[in-house]
Amino acid sequence: MTKSQSVGLPEESKRIRKSFDDAFKVKVVLEALKETMTIAELASKYGVHPNQISNWKKHFLSRSVEVFSGSGREREELETLRRDRDRLVHQIGEQAVDIDFLKKNLQKLNLL
Repeated sequence: MTKSQSVGLPEESKRIRKSFDDAFKVKVVLEALKETMTIAELASKYGVHPNQISNWKKHFLSRSVEVFSGSGREREELETLRRDRDRLVHQIGEQAVDIDFLKKNLQKLNLL
């Protein structure tokens, strides 16, 4: 038995799973959305199974609304950041009033 053979597993079951980066997936999906080529033609062109392109396309379209609305997590984070900003602006205002008060009193006492 050679190194490439395994006990009990046919040769074709040892295929290595391909992984594609996000930029590649977007490129393929955008081409699929243009509909200038069929899914089968795109699959042949990019070496991807047609079902995979269809799945990417469905996923892309189902999540496309989030581009404009933002996800719930992003909205919560944005609201938290706004609250923090408002709190800090208020705190800065209070500190400015305190500084002015201290300056006046130090000038009255001739310490400034």
